[in-house]
Amino acid sequence: MSEAGYTVAVLGATGAVGNRIIEQLEQSTVPVKALKLLASEKSVGKTLSFNGESVAVELAEPDAFEGVDIVLASAGGSVSAELAPEAVKRGAVVVDNSSHWRMDERVPLVVPEVNPDALKQHRGIIANPNCSTTQMVVALQPIKEQFGLKQIIVSTYQAASGAGQKAIDEVLDQAQAFIDGQREAMQANVLPVKGDEKHFPLAFNLLPQIDVFEEAGYTHEEYKMIDETKKIMLGDAHAKDIKVTGTAVRVPVMIGHGESVYFEVADHSATRSDIQQAFANGAGVTLQDDPDRQLYPQPLNAEGSRETFVGRVRPDLENEGAFHAWIVSDNLLKGAAWNTVEIAEQLVKDDLVRVPEGVNWD
Repeated sequence: MSEAGYTVAVLGATGAVGNRIIEQLEQSTVPVKALKLLASEKSVGKTLSFNGESVAVELAEPDAFEGVDIVLASAGGSVSAELAPEAVKRGAVVVDNSSHWRMDERVPLVVPEVNPDALKQHRGIIANPNCSTTQMVVALQPIKEQFGLKQIIVSTYQAASGAGQKAIDEVLDQAQAFIDGQREAMQANVLPVKGDEKHFPLAFNLLPQIDVFEEAGYTHEEYKMIDETKKIMLGDAHAKDIKVTGTAVRVPVMIGHGESVYFEVADHSATRSDIQQAFANGAGVTLQDDPDRQLYPQPLNAEGSRETFVGRVRPDLENEGAFHAWIVSDNLLKGAAWNTVEIAEQLVKDDLVRVPEGVNWD
């Protein structure tokens, strides 16, 4: 890094997450000497604001990464598969939001509050986890550190924004049609999966399918949470030290994922108060847990915050050493944009903004 700072590129700059990456970068500790905004051809020429200045969007192509130090990418799996290696080839370190690199054994999957040391092994590409995984591991990391974790069973309540702006627009249109008494006009073309055979309205509904179905009746989203949780917390997506399973459900909320989490700890002496205190002291965690005042996390209140909120902490009445918690976070911030920028902050802090010699992604 020169004394002036780093040249940073935002790939997928005009998308919902890309816009938020720019906002978070403005507020971050990353010293940005120059910003490049990259997107598809249809967005070239548009301008976005960064630190009060207008920056023109350029075409996302290999040569656009010349002279770039850090790439913050949120442009989809196929784009990242093609362009991330090209950026690395030109000397840039890529933090990628897509699912393409997450399970690649060469690529660290990182949540800075949980496994920052994994960055030391990066080979130029770092993966940002699935949004629902991120908030869960942030919340449970202090529990693992203090009491040990044996099992996690999660049921998610995931917002429409997790499927993109088109999903949000469709839900709002469906809701208006329903309110107008025109239920037959509730058009569904996006959810639960755009490329799947059937589509169903989400407004005033619940969809127990996120992504496509795979083996044993689990969806790809559910397998993501299982494998990613183990890779982040244990360093191995196939580790058996913590049992993880889940059910992923799309709900008619615009922004903010909720999760009902059952977890078993190794230390059976842990009390509800102990668990609450561990959550309260966790990095990036805010405890909102006062049933007498009806204080508990809600997506509407979490929107716009970098924090992961935890409440409804209580012991399981049938299983010793088991507890329940309700976890909420803004899926577009901590689940995506903020975690991406936070990884960049950690790279800068640890002097890791460089591609190791001899790396070849061809």
